[in-house]
Amino acid sequence: MGGDHAPRAVIHGAHLALRERKNTRFIFHGIKDQIDPLLEEFPALKPVSQVRHCETVIAMDEKPSQALRKGKGTSSMWMTIEAVKNKEADVAISGGNTGALMAMSTFCLRPMDGISRPGIAAIWPTLRSDIIVLDMGATIGADAQQLVDYAILGSALARALFDSESPTVGLLNVGTEEVKGLESIKEAGKVLTEASGAGFTYHGFVEGDDIGKGTVDVVVTEGFVGNIALKTAEGTARQVGSYLRSALKANLMSKIGALFASSALNALRRKMDPRTVNGGVFMGLNGIVIKSHGGTDEVGYKSALGLAYEMARSRLIDKVGDTMQRFPVHSAASELPSETEANSA
Repeated sequence: MGGDHAPRAVIHGAHLALRERKNTRFIFHGIKDQIDPLLEEFPALKPVSQVRHCETVIAMDEKPSQALRKGKGTSSMWMTIEAVKNKEADVAISGGNTGALMAMSTFCLRPMDGISRPGIAAIWPTLRSDIIVLDMGATIGADAQQLVDYAILGSALARALFDSESPTVGLLNVGTEEVKGLESIKEAGKVLTEASGAGFTYHGFVEGDDIGKGTVDVVVTEGFVGNIALKTAEGTARQVGSYLRSALKANLMSKIGALFASSALNALRRKMDPRTVNGGVFMGLNGIVIKSHGGTDEVGYKSALGLAYEMARSRLIDKVGDTMQRFPVHSAASELPSETEANSA
């Protein structure tokens, strides 16, 4: 029920996803009187869908604490997450209130043993291939241990989605030199350097332009910087697209040139379309939760559902657990001082 175009965009997106992956099944949590008529519009979707009525819907502007008090046990958002906890669903997807979704997911599913805080991972298109960037806003001001946790989680996600046995990991910093950056980043870098080779390869520090280049498979940062980087990239993509459309309509010759280059321009448009990589993955919980962009349409929801399918198929949670057991990086990270302890020392 969350998002600007719900529930129609959600139902339509599920219909599009089902056409590509026939063995998908859906449980829709929300107001039944709004969902049932939409399912009638998509006859192929109805037989593989359940509708579970929920009177309570979390508003987009509610604070996480308020949403948790209001919706625990009764809201469509909570019931969706609880379906994953109860093994009725493999993945929960919502386009609703991000803070509320994170609070409910953390409360209901609980963080995995050894993970201090969950993070939000995004699939990011680059010049080389898709990569993973995290955290996208779950934790503001992560300490060294949390950054190491994100490296573990991000490398496990890369193994699951990209079939890479040793993904490269980089820490986002203001420079590549070891002396630069906050103490938390430098401390995390030391731990990852020692653990490099145990299922992942630590590249070192990376800068902002390395994200678009695809220098590494996993870029690790804290949520404040990660969220700004994501929003900046989305805004830049829209800006470039607007410039391009204006240039192609500037005069008759531009329009003729655009006609001849239509196939290339269409490919560029698809590559720059943020709907094709829609979905932030809540990493570090005992279950998979995906946050869809609230303003997306059915194409964006189809992309989020495709991501969910692949994560379930590749048994992401098992890979995260295996990563934490195999890699010595986690035990080393747990001995790191917190940011507060480091500053007081």
